Amino acid sequence: MNKVILVGRLTRDPEVRYSSGDQAMAIARYSLAVDRRGRRDSASGDQQTADFINIVAFGRDGEFAEKYLRKGMRILVEGRIQTGSYTNKDGQKVYTTDVVVERHEFVESKGSTQGGSADAFVPASSAPSDGGDGFMNIPDGIDEELPFN
Repeated sequence: MNKVILVGRLTRDPEVRYSSGDQAMAIARYSLAVDRRGRRDSASGDQQTADFINIVAFGRDGEFAEKYLRKGMRILVEGRIQTGSYTNKDGQKVYTTDVVVERHEFVESKGSTQGGSADAFVPASSAPSDGGDGFMNIPDGIDEELPFN
């Protein structure tokens, strides 16, 4: 099984190109900084270590990346690892490893990345109010509009 789930921050805006032909397809490439778990080097103190993973998204996922993803955003990527190789202009063989997106989604709200710390969560005061049981209150008079009883 080839399955990858990553949570990290975009290191740059996605670079999007479209394939040629009758049915042009979006191909988005970006890099995701993913914090590395485990031991930290005692000489470096509390510095975080991260892996920088190359991500590629095709079709609708590529269009989504172009429209909504920006540098610094924290997202979840689910996909598969794909390896490949090519010969560069100097005649050297270059090996590549990418994660091909099968699904990606936002991990934090837009407001939490715009002000203050990038790791901040949305304050409870800006979340929808609930009755204390974890469920959002449904306004009176919309029972007929619900698709279930």
